[in-house]
Amino acid sequence: MASFTYDDFRTVLKRTGFEKLRSEKHETWRKILPNGSILRVRISHQHKRDIPKWLFREMLR
Repeated sequence: MASFTYDDFRTVLKRTGFEKLRSEKHETWRKILPNGSILRVRISHQHKRDIPKWLFREMLR
């Protein structure tokens, strides 16, 4: 079974147009859609730690 890391998830966010806003307890990422709505994602600082495949997919939603 393939495993993913938080660094992999950051790469996906960057490639899909998200920008990093801040990095306090958790990192906050934002993307503004063409219709003006804003998507926000908060992720942990655990860079090399594995994320289970099911959780990675849920985070992408």
